[in-house]
Amino acid sequence: MELIKEDDGLEPVSPSGQYLNSKVMSVSILGILELEIPIDDSQAMSFFRDIFLPINPRFSSIMVTGEKGARKWKKVGVNMENHVHVPSFSSPKGSSSPSENDSFLKSYISQIAMQPFPQGQPLWEIHIIKCPTSEAQETLIFKLHHALGDGYSLVAALLSCLQRADDPSLPVTSPSVKKFSSANKDDRNIGLRKVVSRCFSPLVNTVRDFGWSLLKSTCVKDDLSPIRSGSESLQPYSVSTITFSLDQIKEIKSRLRVTVNDVISGVIFLATRLYMQRVSTNSNLSTNSTALVLLNTRNLRDYKPVRDMVRPNSESPWGNHFAFLHVPIPKVKPSDSQFSDPLKFVHKTHEVIKRKRSSFGVILTGKLLEIMQKCRNAEAVAKHISRTARNSSMGISNVIGPIHKLSLANHPLRGVYFTVAGIPWNLLITIFSYAGNLRVAVGAEQGFIDSELYNHSLLDAFDMILRDACQKQ
Repeated sequence: MELIKEDDGLEPVSPSGQYLNSKVMSVSILGILELEIPIDDSQAMSFFRDIFLPINPRFSSIMVTGEKGARKWKKVGVNMENHVHVPSFSSPKGSSSPSENDSFLKSYISQIAMQPFPQGQPLWEIHIIKCPTSEAQETLIFKLHHALGDGYSLVAALLSCLQRADDPSLPVTSPSVKKFSSANKDDRNIGLRKVVSRCFSPLVNTVRDFGWSLLKSTCVKDDLSPIRSGSESLQPYSVSTITFSLDQIKEIKSRLRVTVNDVISGVIFLATRLYMQRVSTNSNLSTNSTALVLLNTRNLRDYKPVRDMVRPNSESPWGNHFAFLHVPIPKVKPSDSQFSDPLKFVHKTHEVIKRKRSSFGVILTGKLLEIMQKCRNAEAVAKHISRTARNSSMGISNVIGPIHKLSLANHPLRGVYFTVAGIPWNLLITIFSYAGNLRVAVGAEQGFIDSELYNHSLLDAFDMILRDACQKQ
C-alpha cells in the first residue's frame, strides 16, 4: 500500500473499509449480470468510462497510508484497460455448447474470486464473458472490493446507471420493505404482566444476544458437520444458482403470517438439514450449527440516488453499514428423519429474528468493533470478524433488487445475482430479487460441499414448505 507524506484534504477510509481490506481479510462482492443480447466492445467501454466510473469518487481512488498510519482515499487516473478484462475460452471441438460455457463461467468466477486486487489501482474490475451460456448471451461480472461499500451501496450505484427495459423514461423501483410489526396489533386488552414483559424483554434479549455474539466470536464454535470443516484457511469455492418465484414465496408468507426473509431463511435451513442427511446417512441432524445473517443497519430500506448517499449526514449513507445476526439452524430429532413438519423451520426462524429485532445486541456489537478499532487497530477487528465467521457454519446475505427488468446501455438483463469472496465460510448463500424472481446463489467450498446435492435439497425444501403452507387454511 502506498505511503504518502502529505495527506491533508484526502477523504479518510472508514473503519469498516480498513478492516475489510487488511492483511487478515480482503473481501469482495461479485455481481453477475446476464445479458439477453451481446454487447459491442466500444459500447461497453463507453458505458464503463462515462457512466459507471463517475458514479462515486472511490471508483477512481486508491487506498493510501499517511504518516500517522491513517488510511485515506487518494484520487488517481484510471486506465480502463487495467480494469476491464475479456477472457478467451475455446473448446477442443472448436465451438462450445452453452453447457460447456456454463462450466467455464463457473470456473472463471471461482478463479477471479480468489485473486487479490492490486493495491496500486482502484479496487474494482469488470469481466466480460463473450460466450453464450444456458442463462445469457453474454455475462458481465463486476468485482468490487467491499471497502468501497456494502451490497446496499453497490446495488444503488448499479441501479443509478441502468434503465428500465420496458420504458427507460420511468424510474427504477424496488419493493418497499416494511418494518417488522406483530401480527396482533390490538394492544387495548394487554394486561399489566404483558406490559412489564414487553418493557423488560428487550433488556433481557440485548444481554443474551450480545453475550452470545461475544462468545461465538471468541471461544464457542459450531460443531463440525457436512457444512463446516473447521478449516482455518480460505479455500476455493464454486457458485451455482437457483431461481424461485417471488409470487410463490409471498403466498407462503401470507399464509404463515411471516416475512419474505423468514420464508427464504426457513427454506435454506430446511435444505441444509436435508443436505446433511443426504450427504451421509449417519449425519447428526442435531448439531449446533449457526448461520451468520448479514443485516443492513440503515434506517431506510429503499434505494436512494448516489448523490444523496454521499452527502454528509445522509439518512441513507454510502459505505458499509451492516451487522451480523447469529441465527441457529433448527435441529431435527433422530425420530423425525422424514422431516414431518417442514414449516417449523420457518416458524422458528421467524421467532428468533423477531426476538433479535427487539434487542440492541447488534448495536452493542457494532460499538465493540469501534472500541477495538480505536484501542487496537483494523487488523484486530479483522481477526475478530474472521474468527466469528470461522466459528459459524454458514453465511446468508440478502439484497433487495428492482421490481422491473432492467437494461444496460439498451441491453436487457435476463438475470442478476451476486456472491461474496474473502470470508472463510464453507457455505455461503446470497439472495437477490429481480423482476419477480428470487435468485439464490450457493457458494460452496470445492471438494467439501456437494453443490449439486445442496441445490437439489434447496428445491426439495422449497416444495415441502410450499406444499404444507398451501394446505393451511
